[in-house]
Amino acid sequence: MVANSSIDPIDIGTLRTLVLVYDLQSFSAAAKRLDVNQSTISYAIERLRGALRDPLFVRNGNGVTATERCAALVGSARDMIGEIDGLAAPAEFDPATAEGSVTISCNYHERQTLIPQFSARLRAGAPLVRLVLLDAAGHGDVHLKQNQCDIVLGPVGIVGESFFRRHILTDHYVCVMDPANPLARGRIALSAYAKAEHVFITHSGEWQPLYLEALKAKQIEIEPLVSLPNHDSLERIIAGTKLVATTPHHLARAMRGGLHVAALQFRVPISIDMYWSARTAKSGLHKWARGLLAEDARACAA
Repeated sequence: MVANSSIDPIDIGTLRTLVLVYDLQSFSAAAKRLDVNQSTISYAIERLRGALRDPLFVRNGNGVTATERCAALVGSARDMIGEIDGLAAPAEFDPATAEGSVTISCNYHERQTLIPQFSARLRAGAPLVRLVLLDAAGHGDVHLKQNQCDIVLGPVGIVGESFFRRHILTDHYVCVMDPANPLARGRIALSAYAKAEHVFITHSGEWQPLYLEALKAKQIEIEPLVSLPNHDSLERIIAGTKLVATTPHHLARAMRGGLHVAALQFRVPISIDMYWSARTAKSGLHKWARGLLAEDARACAA
């Protein structure tokens, strides 16, 4: 009889557990995510520790920190899991009969400009497929790396051999204001823009709008009179006031408050990219969904 190999405990399920503990830096959080007892997580990691003769994780306060060998193993495990998930995807795909879900992590910009049309086309073409949206809020890369989403949309950068990128839309900033605002009467001089009564969208402190760096390079600093965590109530707050806000052009077009949209004396491109991982790279459903999103982005730019 052939003796058991020391790597027998390394099955795909155990590798998934390892990656999840690494991402969450917590045994208890991993157990909660998988809806299992913490002892189940501990048992899986203990098997790996014995097979690899490495502690893999060491306690650090209320969480755990990965060893160097664990970090290296997780990188390989992500690739392996992605390949296996890709092999498990059905070879043929029919949207009309397909079941499953598409989870997208994105920001308010994409939810207002791309998602409405995408959702309508998804419902029409694949009525049995569920659409789930996550608020990226600066954490889209984490959502993708932890397999919480299938697609990330936004002006982000996600690097790694297991991740794929496609540029789908370039936006730029404009200034929105009430039509009665004196600044709405003509082209806005940079000096007048700098002295205007500004509304800032802070994105809850998770992301800084790109135009602020462009202004800083011109040695222009503007102080907000109003700061909002997101764009949700922007139209209602600006209406009837002298407040102005600097927002992406396509987002301004989607607003329904009758605000005046003015060009700026400086142009800062906003690159909206689509990211996905090896886990869904070969999935018929997700390839189709990514194609729809790219088509909707082209229509938005037209």
